[in-house]
Amino acid sequence: MQLTYIISGFGVGLLVGMTGVGGGSLMTPLLTLLFGVSPSVAVGTDLAFASITKAAGTFTHRLRGTVRWDIVRHLCFGALPAAVATTLALKQFGALDKEIGQIIRYSIAGSVMLTVVALLFKGKMLAWVNAKPGRQLQGRSLAAATIVSGAVLGVLVTVSSIGAGAIGATLLVMLYPRLSAAEVAGTDIAYAVPLTAIAAFGHWWLGSINWGLLAMLLIGSLPGITLGSWVAKSVPEGFLRALLATTLTLVAAKLIY
Repeated sequence: MQLTYIISGFGVGLLVGMTGVGGGSLMTPLLTLLFGVSPSVAVGTDLAFASITKAAGTFTHRLRGTVRWDIVRHLCFGALPAAVATTLALKQFGALDKEIGQIIRYSIAGSVMLTVVALLFKGKMLAWVNAKPGRQLQGRSLAAATIVSGAVLGVLVTVSSIGAGAIGATLLVMLYPRLSAAEVAGTDIAYAVPLTAIAAFGHWWLGSINWGLLAMLLIGSLPGITLGSWVAKSVPEGFLRALLATTLTLVAAKLIY
């Protein structure tokens, strides 16, 4: 079983490296559906996994100067309190309770479908924003919208471990269309580090992290991400996005039914 976890970690890492989609969209459903891990433990373990891998990515982006720390700050103003409040709510209602586990399962499915929408329509949404420059938020309105977006992502990530990747990047593109692709990626990863760390700590407090499983996933995923990043340019992006969107749609359907 340990070898299976390592191979799964490698496969998810490979896809993350090739597509840039957050591992939670793939890892959490995989643990739930393929290995029968309870939804709450799958979420908690994936959050710990994400906090470690995203910290390494943030270090690289910081060296390259591709992190907008002002945006990170506003996102964290919303995301971190939301993560703490959501953790307390899970504690209150029983994160390991079977009925709450079913709600978390549905939340994972919903977050997966939001990721699919982000994958398929990100370009069209950006085109719409750029076509209406007069409607783009500025100043305090933009800061407030960023904080609210952070709060929404904080709840999504804490409940389902999904949202800090494709969904977060899409919101950044909508709110800040002038950011370069590298700045979107760097900023999205940077704010996700404290968010996933706090959410992971909360799940550790709730007793919903499998540390042995986490170690096996990390052993497989780190070389997978490296290899995926190397081969990403040789595979058509449109094909990858379509394949990933189809796979995630099927996963969401399986989670619900």
